[in-house]
Amino acid sequence: MTLSITPFSWFFIFYGLLLILCAAVGYLLGSINSSIILTKLYKKGDIREQGSGNAGMTNVLRSVGKLPAFLTFVGDFLKCVIAILLASLVMRLLGVESGSEVVKIAQYTAGVFCVMGHAFPLYYGFRGGKCIVTAAAMIALTDWRVFLLIISTFLILFIWKRIISLASITCAALYPVYTFLITFFLDYQKGLHSLGYLIFVTAVTLCVGVFVLYRHRSNIARLRRGEEKPITIGKKTG
Repeated sequence: MTLSITPFSWFFIFYGLLLILCAAVGYLLGSINSSIILTKLYKKGDIREQGSGNAGMTNVLRSVGKLPAFLTFVGDFLKCVIAILLASLVMRLLGVESGSEVVKIAQYTAGVFCVMGHAFPLYYGFRGGKCIVTAAAMIALTDWRVFLLIISTFLILFIWKRIISLASITCAALYPVYTFLITFFLDYQKGLHSLGYLIFVTAVTLCVGVFVLYRHRSNIARLRRGEEKPITIGKKTG
């Protein structure tokens, strides 16, 4: 009995391998943790042994200072930007039309694995951050409309309560909701994207949202106890 592979099967094998490549690049870039690198450059030791123990911007702000926190933000944001742009470039070099569903799926794949790399960095014992800045970059590059809703929600809550974790948790919960509504009403119903794509992006963003909520479980517990500290604008942090 001879097993033959049809051109249709080759299509899925080829693009499946490309998506694996995008995932690998995203994860390896995501594993570069700016907070750990910068804290050591500032001779402050390991950020994971200070403050809240989180390898992220907010803990750097409180434990090290404003400039390192800003540079952490830039580094965590840019690594996801680079991962998604590389995924897009690979697809375009292969002749895939920019803006097509295949390119969008590659972008989401690179973004999701960059977020995973930030949380579980290969280079730092799989102990990373809570992924807010990296996830924000993913949202910005995969769907700017959803990003505008997310950043507006974040700013409103932060200005109101001054608690970054509260704003982050709320945005994580709303991410799949915003994505579904935007994609369904502005893309799917107008025939711009398929039902399969709608299901894919909704499932992916739901997974990211739930993952970010899980990473913030200690913050959620402190919020429920009223122990989460607000950020005080103008306060000297280092």
